[in-house]
Amino acid sequence: MVSPPVWRGSTHLYDDVAHLREGLKSNDDGHFFYGRRGSPTQWSLAEALTEMESGAAGTMLYPSGVAAISCSLLAVLQPGDEVLLTDSSYDPSRSFADAFLKRMGITARYYDPLIGSDIAALFGPKTKAVLMESPGSLTFEVQDVPAICQAARAADITTLLDNTWATSRFFPALQHGVDIVMTAATKYIVGHSDVMMGAVTTHSHYWTRLRRTAQQLGQVVSPDDAYLAARGLRTLEVRLRQHEASALKIAGWLKQRAEVGMVLHPALPDCPGHELWKRDFKGSTGLFSFQLRDGDDRSRACFIDALELFGIGYSWGGFESLALPVDPQKYRTATEWTASGALVRLNIGLEDPDDLIADLAKAFEHYHSAQP
Repeated sequence: MVSPPVWRGSTHLYDDVAHLREGLKSNDDGHFFYGRRGSPTQWSLAEALTEMESGAAGTMLYPSGVAAISCSLLAVLQPGDEVLLTDSSYDPSRSFADAFLKRMGITARYYDPLIGSDIAALFGPKTKAVLMESPGSLTFEVQDVPAICQAARAADITTLLDNTWATSRFFPALQHGVDIVMTAATKYIVGHSDVMMGAVTTHSHYWTRLRRTAQQLGQVVSPDDAYLAARGLRTLEVRLRQHEASALKIAGWLKQRAEVGMVLHPALPDCPGHELWKRDFKGSTGLFSFQLRDGDDRSRACFIDALELFGIGYSWGGFESLALPVDPQKYRTATEWTASGALVRLNIGLEDPDDLIADLAKAFEHYHSAQP
């Protein structure tokens, strides 16, 4: 059979009491127990994601990327601890740290995403974890992940990375020293904008703790969603390469436009952390931002509203192109976003890039009409 079937069911029946009790002895994928622990549909997806990350012991699946991030932090932190978060963190990660973890007595501090090995100077006796996101999903700073991981490991501090932008295909995080790798599978893994899912992969030192925490919090994904994610995974390579090629073509075109002040794409030489991207990454994907040189919020809205092939919406990584106004200054604590001009984030989908460029060119005409 080419595709694993969808195994739906909450209850697994046993032949007898002895068989029931035997089932309690294992908490590994592949052993039926109860629907919340999965079935062959979920297990096959988790196994495939684990195999993609060299050195991994296992992968847990979650109903969203935010659930994956939250549960990972809960697995390694306890009251009285401190976690350091990159200042370019995904907004829900910041919200979880600043609100939920705070109520638990866990302190969150933010650091410059370009700090590198100097992060060691921020470590204190209560620092137990470092959360990275490379590149950041608004301003796209690439972090020196190996250097941060080396400093953290020397201090016995756990490292976690949101690797959604690159996936393990373009950035094998465990090989670069990361302890726990989180991915919003909603994006490139699923690829079709029809499933919410998160995935967390780790090595043997953290695997049992991560798995038990997820189970204690009742985290589970439906077999139908797992089936659709596995479908997306089969075309991940070809989709990523098309996202990459189209995004680079469009980013290069934008750099030539007089209306554009800067293009924040890690594969471009003037993007913060480009040399780190060049050293550590195997490719780039379809998400990046650009600055309207003289634009304000009104003219930016006019530009985005004029787009016909780009949808206006959150998320990214799907087959459809998206445009979103972003204001990174709202989400900074340790650093200040001082760039002038309004920022637009683009998700470059699988449409013909020439058609997308024509759509952007037309939108610039509307942008000019909105200028004072």
